Amino acid sequence: MYPSVVKSTWMKFTAVFYPEDAGGFSVRCVEIPGAISQGESREEALTNIKEAIGLILDVRRDELRTESPRHEIHLVEVDDVA
Repeated sequence: MYPSVVKSTWMKFTAVFYPEDAGGFSVRCVEIPGAISQGESREEALTNIKEAIGLILDVRRDELRTESPRHEIHLVEVDDVA
């Protein structure tokens, strides 16, 4: 019903790492509220935040498919603002 262009498109997100006093790192994605994770190392935290982002995007994709059939889906490119 909907093209799966999102799955073939690379998306970049900003991950902010916070060293924890007890060791390891917390990490959150700036662009996606609720995408928060942690890990014992930077590498583990990075792997975990990628998984969290993917799961949230899957849920949002499913929600789009169940909305009114009158909506349109477009990919939008935004230049790097950094």
